Amino acid sequence: MDLPLSASLEMMPKLQGFEFWSHTLRGARHVVAPMVDQSELAWRLLSRRHGAQLCYTPMLHAQVFIRDANYRKENLYCEVCPEDRPLIVQFCANDPEVFVQAALLAQDYCDAIDLNLGCPQMIAKRGHYGAFLQDEWDLLQRMILLAHEKLSVPVTCKIRVFPEIDKTVRYAQMLEKAGCQLLTVHGRTKEQKGPLSGAASWEHIKAVRKAVAIPVFANGNIQSLQDVERCIQDTGVQGVMSAEGNLHNPALFEGRSPAVWELAEEYLDIVREHPCPLSYVRAHLFKLWHHTLQVHQQLREELAKVKTLEGIAAVSQELKMRCQARAGTGGSLALSWVRGWGRDQGLGLLQEEISRQEGAKPAGDLPFHWICQPYVRPGPREGSKEKGGARSKRALEEESGTEVLSKNKQKKQLRNPHKTFDPSLKPKYAKCDQCGNPKVSGFQLLPRLCLWGVGKVGPALLGVAGLHPGRGDLLEASLAGCSPAGYLSPGAMLATGSRAFCAQGNRCVFSLCRGCCKKRASKETADCPGHGLLFKTKLEKSLAWKGTQPELQEPQPAAPGTPGGFSEVMSSALA
Repeated sequence: MDLPLSASLEMMPKLQGFEFWSHTLRGARHVVAPMVDQSELAWRLLSRRHGAQLCYTPMLHAQVFIRDANYRKENLYCEVCPEDRPLIVQFCANDPEVFVQAALLAQDYCDAIDLNLGCPQMIAKRGHYGAFLQDEWDLLQRMILLAHEKLSVPVTCKIRVFPEIDKTVRYAQMLEKAGCQLLTVHGRTKEQKGPLSGAASWEHIKAVRKAVAIPVFANGNIQSLQDVERCIQDTGVQGVMSAEGNLHNPALFEGRSPAVWELAEEYLDIVREHPCPLSYVRAHLFKLWHHTLQVHQQLREELAKVKTLEGIAAVSQELKMRCQARAGTGGSLALSWVRGWGRDQGLGLLQEEISRQEGAKPAGDLPFHWICQPYVRPGPREGSKEKGGARSKRALEEESGTEVLSKNKQKKQLRNPHKTFDPSLKPKYAKCDQCGNPKVSGFQLLPRLCLWGVGKVGPALLGVAGLHPGRGDLLEASLAGCSPAGYLSPGAMLATGSRAFCAQGNRCVFSLCRGCCKKRASKETADCPGHGLLFKTKLEKSLAWKGTQPELQEPQPAAPGTPGGFSEVMSSALA
């Protein structure tokens, strides 16, 4: 059995800085970025076949990587693939020990460990990692220093810049001093994301490159091979990393813009050999066919619905057939483009041919939507305007007068066709005067209790909900699944609960939710029939019961030496 590359090099000294970049990473200049759920093995192999020289794994959560063996297997341990080297594994973490433990589990399967300090998403803010650690320099120093000391492979970092160039430079120098051996600089701040992305600052990257003595990769504004070459020339970096540009054109580093179906079919073949979750495949096909799907909206819906790999392949094949039929309009010039012409050769002839046949000049840099081409993220104002065939969600809502469901709600409706999303049908709750939460109690809690695994709802709760064992309600409840004793089986809880769903919290004597009501009623020893809280009643019953019981006499201790005393008991026990 072949050992991982790192295991075979255990006795060799750990390479650092430029020596690490030139020998271990083989002087890589074209780099595929770490992308959550997108830079999986199949996509990395496709990118390597088309010019990528170094790839990163998707960002892995260090804490989950330590505790979950399946997570490790799915993301890294799946199989040893010699084609997939050099490879850097990226982790997000905010604790030195956790980061190092995860890295130790991964170091034998990669060439370096990267710490994510660039993720700007809300999930990173909630989890306190990524770009939201960039102000905690002491913590980052400890994380990098410990990893540099403990690991057998180098430690690298991917960062975002500060608005100030000098602070960005000091930040990079701090990471270098702590033990970082290679730095990837994304030339945007953590606030630049989504429609507010804007252009990345190569000036920041250039300043960092001049200030540190370790290799630097640039990230941002990379949509073509010309951008790669220009970035290296303008900033002096050792390599250029691409994320979104690579997703829309995996052949970016080859300087080609092939037909989408060429790369889609090749990717699907790799997935059959190296399987990955269907959601990853679907996301890649949406990116590759992005421009075409703006034209063929129906096939966009089909691609979103299919549940199998072959179903996705069938939709991709249908898109290919439609595009090839459309390519026939452009005659042999269009087909010659597909067979390998570059961006410059023949572009004028193609545009002239299309304009002559259709009487219109094609929009965009490339003349066809079925050619792999960059996606330019719309700005905050552009995204709200109606453009061409792709209508904005707000425009559709205004035109139809009805709400257009989000993608997430559309998926839920596919799973449950009877589910309604009409806001007018949602139950309205009064708010708690103290905490602002909805006032809920009684049978409103039954569906939740069922989900929590509670199988019985006793007579007290039945009474709160308006079902009384002494009346005909018990018979009705029994028919719905209750036992004669007044307890609901789990299967009957939802049926009966849906019938008895009412805002019992509105009857609260304190006008509070159940949690706040319970605290106040307990403190004041009061009752709240609306929430079924009977602190005062139970106390009165307890006192009344104690008053009816005869006083118990305390047993008198036996004197030492008397019959039944301690000495007598001990002597009889030892006899």
